[in-house]
Parts: sequence; structure tokens; C-alpha cells
Amino acid sequence: MEPRNPWQALTRSRFPLGPWPWRAAGYLATGALVGALACLVLLVLGVFSLLLVGMPLLLLSGLALGSVERLRLRLFDLDPAPDPHRVPAAPGLTAWLRLRAGEQATWRELGYGLLLATVLWPLDLIALAVGVGLPLALLSAPVQLAADGREAKVVKAYLVTSYPEAFAAALLGGVLLVALSYPLAAVAGARSALARALLAPRDTGAGDGRIGEVIASRARLVDAFEAERRRIERDLHDGAQQRLVALTMTLGLARLDAPPGPLAEQLAKAHAEAGQVLTELRELIHGIHPQVLADYGLGAALADAADRSAVPVDTDVDLPRLPASVESAGYFVACEALANIGKHSGAAQARITARYADGVLRLDVEDDGRGAADPARGTGLTGLADRIAVLDGTLTIMSPPGGPTVLRVEIPCRTLRESSASSSPRTASSSARG
Repeated sequence: MEPRNPWQALTRSRFPLGPWPWRAAGYLATGALVGALACLVLLVLGVFSLLLVGMPLLLLSGLALGSVERLRLRLFDLDPAPDPHRVPAAPGLTAWLRLRAGEQATWRELGYGLLLATVLWPLDLIALAVGVGLPLALLSAPVQLAADGREAKVVKAYLVTSYPEAFAAALLGGVLLVALSYPLAAVAGARSALARALLAPRDTGAGDGRIGEVIASRARLVDAFEAERRRIERDLHDGAQQRLVALTMTLGLARLDAPPGPLAEQLAKAHAEAGQVLTELRELIHGIHPQVLADYGLGAALADAADRSAVPVDTDVDLPRLPASVESAGYFVACEALANIGKHSGAAQARITARYADGVLRLDVEDDGRGAADPARGTGLTGLADRIAVLDGTLTIMSPPGGPTVLRVEIPCRTLRESSASSSPRTASSSARG
């Protein structure tokens, strides 16, 4: 197996002949270059920071340097160097800056930048001069002597006046190039290990950040899905439904004007079919996102769903207004449960109970049917569980053979009033600062 880092490569017998000594030299050379530039930039920003102007730029410079150093690690360490920063839960520059300013990774990057600009890059330069510059200077002794014709001063200290001396110096340079490749790689390995520890730590709670990122992105997907559902409902209501109404009216007028006979019968049949399609389309629009859900909330929408159910349904609902995604999920779970009751349970009566308490929406749909509901039989129960899981909720089904069946949904959430109250102090403080 090919080595992936310098410590693995140093144990190989063919290490001096492989690419790792040159990787070490390249890593230290670029480190010296980046460090010198960082020193210059930090000096300039440090002067501006005295006037509190350069502080944000100083922080951003640490972020930029951290990204560059993680890329530069690939020169000498093939293991991935993941970005330790989290993705903001909200879009916009303000949310991004607020998150970055509160992250430990940001301040580690700034600390590493100060260390690189003051200490590390001179050490990189010294190690490169000793490990590569000295051997190469000795190796070039014959070339220097040939260029001068009489003598050559190798490494500014050793005077060479003959070709035997020059070739002896070159031989020494070759030996040193091989021998010093080991400590050179060790120094570069220590440098890369320090950079990794500060800029891409393997265990810094990044998993929690990624979990938070997944939760935030999942919430954004739910919101986007609900917005798309409303757009489809609006397009169907304003477009296809109006065209079908016009078509139905046209067919009705044509049916009245047609003389009795086969043509009138066909027009009557087409008129009836168009009316049926219009009815089905209205039901479809109502099922996508009923207006009562948007206007009056989940409680009214559940009562409406109970009225339209094929099985008589009692309701016991007492709910405040909840977030749109929670209300939509609760409504469609109840509708799917009522549809399953009508199709599969053989129930004569059903009941919907919904309460909000202790930050949790609890919704029960119960029927007196035959029971033995099984999600594996394709009744839509698996899809309901997935929909609730997106909101960190749970769906429980208790359905012994012979019934009754109880479908229970629990979704953690806050009411709209609680959400607005928690955001009001921040808004007020922002206004006071302004």
C-alpha cells in the first residue's frame, strides 16, 4: 500500500528515491512563501486594527489562511483535511459572520496565522536552506568552478581551486542530499501535523455541527416543499380549473343548441365527463393545501377533513396556530389516516384528538375497525412516518388484531405566538443599538 503521510513514508527503504523528499521540500518552500505574505498582511491589518477598522478583516484573513493551509496540506499529507466550519442555519452575510465569529475554528485559524507569520515561516526557511540549499550548493561546485575558471567559493566558506576538490564537494553534496532528506521530511511532517491539529482537528465536535447542518437543511427542504405545494395549488386553481369551468359551460351551451339525436347525446356525455373532471380537480386542489388550513390553522382543517370523511368522525381539537410545516404535516397525516380507515379498516366510527402541550403537538386518530394495520402492506403508513421524521417527530401505531387502531403523532414545535415573543427581544435590542 502506498504511504499517505510522511510518517508512513519514512519507514520505507526506498524513501530517498521516492517523491516524499520533494514533497517535503515543496511543503516547506510554500510554507515560507505563504508565511512571509501572511506576515506582511497581518502587519498591515494590525496597524488598522488599532483604529478598530481592521478587526473584521483580521478575522477574515484567518479564515482565508486556514482554507489555503488546508489545501496546502495535500502536498504532504494525502488524508483529507475537512473544513471544521459549520453551515449557517439562515442565509445571508450577517448570519454567516455571526456564526464564524462564535466558532472555535475561526479563532484557531487566526492563532495559527499569527504563529505562521511570526515563528513558523522562518523555521521553514531554515530547514529548507539546510536540508536542500546546502546539498545543492555543494553539488553545484563543479559548475561554479567551470564558470569562474580558477576557483569557486562553495557555501561562502569552502574554497575550491581544482576539479578533484569540486567533484569531492559534489559527492559530499549528494550524500548530504540523501541523508538530510529524512530530517527534512520529519520537520515537514511535524509542521503538517501542527497545521492539521489546529486547522482540521479530527475530533472537535464537528459531528454535532454536521448534525445541526443536516437538521437545518432538512427544515429548509420542508419549507421549500410546502412552498412548492402551494404554488402548484395556486396554478391549478387559477389556470386549469378556470379552463375546465369554461369548457363545461361551452359544452353545456352546445348541448342546449344541438338538435336531438346522436350529437346531443355525445355532447351530454362530454358535458358530464367535464363536470366530473372539474369535481375531481377541485378535490385534488383541496387535498394539496386546503385554504382553511392556511387561513384558520390545523384545528379548523381537521374539522373540515372529518366532515368530508367517508366514516363518521368525532373531533376533540384544541390547538393554537403552529408553524406552517407542522400544521401541514399534521393535516396530511390525519387525512391519510382517515383515508386508510375508509379503505381498509371496516370501521363504523373514528375519532380525532389533537392537543398542544409542553412544546409538543400530539395528534391521535382512532377507529373501531378490525385492526392489524401493517406498514409493510403499502397502506401509506411508512410515508407518514417519514414525513413526521423530517420534523423530528414520531409516529406510533397501536393496532392489535380485532382493533381498535390508534395512530399517534408527536411533533416538537413552538406556537407562532411563542416564536414571535422569542424574537421580539432581539428585535428590540437591535432597534436600541440602531
